[in-house]
Amino acid sequence: MLMTITLYDLAGAEDDRRFSPYCWRIKMALAHKSLPVKEVPWRFTEKEAIGFTEQGRVPVIVDDGNGGKAIWDSWAIAEYLDEAYPEKLLFTEQSGKAATYFLKCWVERIVHPGVVKQVLVDIYNHLHEKDKDYFRTSREKVFGMGLEDVVAPADEILPEFRASLAPMRAVFERFDFLGGDSPAFADHIAFGPFAWARAISARKLLEEEDPIYAWRERMLDLYDGYARLSPGYDT
Repeated sequence: MLMTITLYDLAGAEDDRRFSPYCWRIKMALAHKSLPVKEVPWRFTEKEAIGFTEQGRVPVIVDDGNGGKAIWDSWAIAEYLDEAYPEKLLFTEQSGKAATYFLKCWVERIVHPGVVKQVLVDIYNHLHEKDKDYFRTSREKVFGMGLEDVVAPADEILPEFRASLAPMRAVFERFDFLGGDSPAFADHIAFGPFAWARAISARKLLEEEDPIYAWRERMLDLYDGYARLSPGYDT
């Protein structure tokens, strides 16, 4: 009998509104492996809740079935899940892992920044009150301007963001998933920013005729509609 894995998962004002793209990678990976999970809502200012990791970011998992082993960082968690639970592998071969790592870097450097410039104020609006000052102060320091100024040109730069997704679009013109005929961890990584945006923003990032939109719909329906059942906007 499998023991429960505890996942510390970034939440907004509502406990069940989860929006971290990195957490979504692991939520989908755990669903992919059909592992029993207890999801714990966590907020930016609740550093003490994950103090046992001696770092301050989620996702964090604690595996009760392995002596309460704690792992953080989404990539490290994915590698651990395949090692500890080799059924329904997230990575198939070493070459597949390297290609997935390339995809991870591309998503974090191209897709994440593009999404942020569209939804940064929407994130702020969905945060718990105790997180808002921290979020505004820390993000405005990073961007060197107000949150509202970051997203002011959102409509103007949306076509540029959509164009930046061309490498993904080319894959979905030939395959259903980045994993080919079935989803792999590469899909969970790429899905993360779209699940993030859906959770907190009504902005329409993708056009319905876009092959990426069709892939996102398939991802939302995976694992008995696990992601679609999470609170979000139908965009």
